[in-house]
Amino acid sequence: MSKPLVIGLIGFGNIGSGVVRTLAERADLIRSRLPRLIVLKTIADKDTVTKRNAPYRPEQLVGDAMTLINDPEIDAVIELVGGLEPARTFVERALRAGKHVVTANKALLAVHGPELMALAEEKNVGLLFEASVGGGIPIIRALQQGLCANELTSVQGILNGTCNYILTRMGEREMPFSQALEEAKSHGYAEPDPTYDIEGYDTAHKIAILASLAFGMDIRFKDVFTQGITQLEPADIQAAHEMGYTIKLLGIAKRAAAGAAAEVRVHPTLIPLDSPLGKVNGVFNGVLVDGRPIGTTMYYGRGAGADATSSAVISDLMALAADESRFSRWRDGRLRVQPGAKAIKPMDALETHYYIRFTMADRPGAMATIGHALADQGVSIRSMIQHQSDDSGKRPATISIVTHLAKEKGIQAAIASVEGHEMSAAKAFVLRVEE
Repeated sequence: MSKPLVIGLIGFGNIGSGVVRTLAERADLIRSRLPRLIVLKTIADKDTVTKRNAPYRPEQLVGDAMTLINDPEIDAVIELVGGLEPARTFVERALRAGKHVVTANKALLAVHGPELMALAEEKNVGLLFEASVGGGIPIIRALQQGLCANELTSVQGILNGTCNYILTRMGEREMPFSQALEEAKSHGYAEPDPTYDIEGYDTAHKIAILASLAFGMDIRFKDVFTQGITQLEPADIQAAHEMGYTIKLLGIAKRAAAGAAAEVRVHPTLIPLDSPLGKVNGVFNGVLVDGRPIGTTMYYGRGAGADATSSAVISDLMALAADESRFSRWRDGRLRVQPGAKAIKPMDALETHYYIRFTMADRPGAMATIGHALADQGVSIRSMIQHQSDDSGKRPATISIVTHLAKEKGIQAAIASVEGHEMSAAKAFVLRVEE
């Protein structure tokens, strides 16, 4: 058998422990499918005292990541620290040292990815990141290899299990957002501080990575329009269901054709109840990819957790171990990200359908006020539901509408007009619709 692929691991938390455990538990299967062994030599973590639920020798665990980065025997480094620093420093130094890097760090890639990819190419080593998006769903390799003969026009999906669980429970039980969030925390699906998930930042990091690969553009986290789910009310989900929709937090990247400006956005979205993504519930993720000539393909599975992430990390290690001679950037990088090259469509140029919840005084003329404001912007109503709080007319009424195709700029102008009218009782709430 050929010389082993010797690896080092930085970050020995829940995910890192899962990788070490899976490497041990699946050792025979992994060995049977490769021309050479994968050997874990060193693990680095700030905490060298706490016992992990994984098989390792005490002498393998060190407190300084540079120990393994500077070790000439180590061929590949797994980075599972998360965040921007010191992760960026570790990854950059490992690449400069001529080592392959496998990472699950979506934030790092969404902010610094193109520079790190360029550095890996310069040093003729691999930067592999299957685990950064979709957990155990092999969406990165599908884009880079399986779909590389296609002109990709759209990637959109449910990319955060925490938000999907919350929205699923709000729909099933008509729970308020706060109650569904607390339930998610009790099951371990949400962090004690869930801001990163519920404000859409996690999804924005992931769609930036997918958009960059799909379109060959230098798309970063800062380029993504981002709106979270915290303002959703059970009334919105109820109204959506009555009109044949469900609400999901989607990451959306679209372009009309190669070279066209890309829409890259994250927000709660109305989608048909019977659509493929509309049926993805609980903590699961789903991604739809459109391209020519393939048409639409869908990818579904668990989006997070030690097992799903370990599966993706080890698939990258196996790809490296299968390459006995030298790393070929053409094998895992047929979709090239061009640093600095991008064209992003501004949000006010977006054209889609819209859901708007108006809160109005419950008296004659409320609907006419809304209708006139929309008509002035050339927006027509496709469907409408009105909920009255009582029969007295003393409390506001909720009017929920879905529009025909309209421009974002016109929708925002119409909303501003309604909110400026004396019959408006609260700020309007707007969501976008994907048919």
